[in-house]
Amino acid sequence: MSSRTEPSFRESVDLMFNRAVKLMDLPPGLEEKIRVCNATYTVRFGVRLRGAMHTFTGYRSVHSEHMEPVKGGIRYATGVNQDEVEALAALMTYKCALVEAPFGGSKGGLCIDPREYEEHELELITRRFAYELAKRDLIHPSQNVPAPDMGTGEREMAWIADQYARMNTTDINAKACVTGKPLNAGGISGRVEATGRGVQYALQEFFRHEEDKAAAGLSGKLDGKRVIVQGLGNVGYHAAKFLSEEDGSRIIGIIERDGGLFNAEGLDVEAVRNWIVKHDGVSGYPDAQFLENGAALLEEECDILIPAALEGVINLSNAERVKAPLIIEAANGPVTAGADEILRKKGCVIIPDMYANAGGVTVSYFEWVKNLSHIRFGRMQRRQEEARHQLVIDELQRLDDVMGNTWSMSPDFKDKYLKGAGELELVRSGLDDTMRAAYQSMREVWHSRDDVTDLRTAAYLVSIDKVAKSYHAKGL
Repeated sequence: MSSRTEPSFRESVDLMFNRAVKLMDLPPGLEEKIRVCNATYTVRFGVRLRGAMHTFTGYRSVHSEHMEPVKGGIRYATGVNQDEVEALAALMTYKCALVEAPFGGSKGGLCIDPREYEEHELELITRRFAYELAKRDLIHPSQNVPAPDMGTGEREMAWIADQYARMNTTDINAKACVTGKPLNAGGISGRVEATGRGVQYALQEFFRHEEDKAAAGLSGKLDGKRVIVQGLGNVGYHAAKFLSEEDGSRIIGIIERDGGLFNAEGLDVEAVRNWIVKHDGVSGYPDAQFLENGAALLEEECDILIPAALEGVINLSNAERVKAPLIIEAANGPVTAGADEILRKKGCVIIPDMYANAGGVTVSYFEWVKNLSHIRFGRMQRRQEEARHQLVIDELQRLDDVMGNTWSMSPDFKDKYLKGAGELELVRSGLDDTMRAAYQSMREVWHSRDDVTDLRTAAYLVSIDKVAKSYHAKGL
């Protein structure tokens, strides 16, 4: 084990930021303006539960208002603290800039273990937290728009949206105060899967570039690649599911809080997920080797490692033993700054969190636009698109008749071609385009500058440059 001191999550973000800005020529003072968090609000509120008053502590941090509204999730976890929330808010600023979502960065959190409370109790707590934030415009469609994060989901976002609407009865855009809502409460198709889907699209784009694969010592396609996933929550589950079912990757390891599963032939992601839901862990799962120390799988040989849960899981204590040539950070900050340095020296390629898990905020952006426009995507053009395609099919069939049936259309072509794009198809298309464009902006910097040797530094350079230009346009 290294004798070096492990930086905190916030220190890791600052170290990585500083590494990038050293390679930039920013005006005096602007570097500090971009780095620091603009404001953090701490709230302590009471809720009467089980015949007694319980006090809860929550946070909402605003890192940068170079664009508004600011955007970022709300997490429920016992370890939530100001430093963590501010670090996550900073990452949101850079993430939104990188994928060209027109938001500043924000983040929120509540010190709570949601598993300790009944649903009606969580609703009371969430509504009171939302009230405390909304009355200070820290929840607002044009100023601060939260989303789900660890420990929260569609249910909590629906409660927050309803609480805001109750407090702002004449705000026609009230639904846009938060994203990640259920479909029946103003949500958008594809939001639940969005971050995991974004991880898949990021890997697909990486594997389109021979030079990038060679840097990681990989070749070929995603088909058959051995993948280990740490955390089978919403993000890890969808990433593993899509990679195995659609790209042919082999999920050989899954790490959960009670241990890990390993099967060199590949795990059935859906079966493991169902087992976890039923048994609250992976222990006892029949079709794999169970490891009580699940974290040991982080050091197992594989082609792609996907840390998809907490920050700091790859750190100074285990980085030397990590064998994966390619790591994609599906979680926020899973690789510490010290571990990042060790892995880069070993030749490991890391697809950084600010890009890899940007699928969530990208589709949140689409949901926000949907709420402001008050119409679902595809409603105006889908049937007109199908009618135009029908004209082509009719003409092809006419030519077929004229030419005496000398050729024919491929099976299923007609049905596939005639189907107009609905909301889900449009959301996936927009997400794929976003992930491709953002990756290309990073790799251009990565391969065009001798002083940039990794994708994380490239990502920071791209995003900080965009934030700096926004401040410059504001006259700062």
